[in-house]
Amino acid sequence: MQIIKSLIKLFVFICPVAGFAQSTYLNQGSKDYHFIDRLEIKQQTNTDLNFSTLKPYNRRYIIQEAGFLDSARFGYTDSTGMDMYKEWTDLALTPVDEYNMQSLFMNNSEWYKGPQEGFTSRKPVLKAFYKTKANFYEVNTKDFFLAVNPVLQLSFGKEQDNDEALYFNSRGVTVRGMIGKKIGFSAYMTENQERGPTYFKEMVGGLRAVPGVGFYKPFKTQGVDYFDARGYITFNAAKYIDFQLGYDKNFIGNGYRSLFLSDWGNSYLFAKINTRIWKFNYQNIFMELMPQFTKKGDSLLPRKYAAMHHLSMNVTKWLNIGLFEGVVFGRKDHFDFQYLNPIIFYRHIEGTVGSPDNAVAGLDFKANVAHRLQFYGQVLLDEFKLDRIKANDGWWANKYGIQLGAKYIDAFGVKNLDLQGEVNRVRPFTYSHYDTIANYTHYNQPLAHPLGANFNEIIGIINYQPGPKWYIHARALFYQKGLDSSGYNAGGNIFRNYTERFNIDNGYDVAGGKKMTVLNALLSLSYEFRQNLFFDASIQQRNFKFEGSAASTQSTFATLGVRLNMFRRQYDY
Repeated sequence: MQIIKSLIKLFVFICPVAGFAQSTYLNQGSKDYHFIDRLEIKQQTNTDLNFSTLKPYNRRYIIQEAGFLDSARFGYTDSTGMDMYKEWTDLALTPVDEYNMQSLFMNNSEWYKGPQEGFTSRKPVLKAFYKTKANFYEVNTKDFFLAVNPVLQLSFGKEQDNDEALYFNSRGVTVRGMIGKKIGFSAYMTENQERGPTYFKEMVGGLRAVPGVGFYKPFKTQGVDYFDARGYITFNAAKYIDFQLGYDKNFIGNGYRSLFLSDWGNSYLFAKINTRIWKFNYQNIFMELMPQFTKKGDSLLPRKYAAMHHLSMNVTKWLNIGLFEGVVFGRKDHFDFQYLNPIIFYRHIEGTVGSPDNAVAGLDFKANVAHRLQFYGQVLLDEFKLDRIKANDGWWANKYGIQLGAKYIDAFGVKNLDLQGEVNRVRPFTYSHYDTIANYTHYNQPLAHPLGANFNEIIGIINYQPGPKWYIHARALFYQKGLDSSGYNAGGNIFRNYTERFNIDNGYDVAGGKKMTVLNALLSLSYEFRQNLFFDASIQQRNFKFEGSAASTQSTFATLGVRLNMFRRQYDY
């Protein structure tokens, strides 16, 4: 909490809150994310949508841009008869896109300035609730906006060769609002009981945490009980600078996975500064994290800290590139204030304090091509020497990761059929550190890719929306990861001290060690009965094989469920 108090004082002193409009952010897993991807690729040219590398998305920016595109695509001619927005006029939206556009505006009505026909309900519940189709309870006045919605997810399933039923039972509430267009706030709280597939239970036991959440208590037979609470406030200190203080997740990247910072793990306390001006977007995140631990009764857990920044620029109308830098450091429960400088390179600071910390850097890009394609990628550099890379001898300290991916919308001329392919490759010992407090983790889970290090991964995704309310999603993950064995550290366990190499410095190949091979495939169907109320059905299979063992393990399970104002629970590892 020390970091947050200090930052608040600093922000208020340097940049007192002014009367600039601020915004909350889209919730994790919102259906709008995929539609915004489609808009950006279809439109292609340089807009605020090109800054979509940073998630969650700012509602104000997204709605302003989507509203502009919605109006400009119908054409606008000046006094000479020239169409000033010819490139937007060619933005062809399908009937399904039109439905998604209307839904996007409806779910973010506080920022939509166009006509709101169809937003209101014909029959409000008890004349007070669901006056609008999107929100259970809504207040929208000049100086105050409030939206309150229930959160619900009930799913039940059956796993082959498992006598116990699978279930996920989540209930809660989400709230967002604005006060005088100066302060924004948001909260999300759920109480959950879960019994996942066999490999989920094994991961909970291995991590001593629920994937994506963290702290839990045992529930009945092999189930877990946990509370997921997130919240933040937002404000503007200047026209182009946004501040966010809260406890939630962030994501940096354009792919399904991120090698920089992912929202896969547990939430954390953070302060974020985002500066957007001209062709630049610059974001700083200061975080309070928890190192690896084994909880024994009620006790105060230790802390560690991280500082990250990402600078992106629209180089051309179709190309966006970004620079990333981050450092994770362990101090005795206090933040190192030298890392508060939002501009200077963290690597330089890390060197001036004695090089005790875990610093990483990276480059990312995104290119929208032909109004149909998007190519993206990331390169993460932890530590390397060029001469050792040229030697090709598998030196342990050549630590880096690479991601390459592509998205293809309206594939092969089929409307609303969208494909995505992605490859991730991370070398051994990446993200790890000699000081295990400073490894690239939080609450016993990786901060970036859920597999940690020493793996190759291929991902294929199909999204198809044959009708406005129907969603078909297929996803296949295939990866190989190297695991440790007696007397050999393969470099895949990022929680482990990288000095424990048993005097072996060379010969480390990606996925080297005892090789684990996994194929995880999912097919799901969803129907949106009304705004944000979904009925879901899915079937999923995970095949696991361990090198040296003739037998393979299969987990096949099917689920049925209902979901309201909530993302689907995923078992994608």
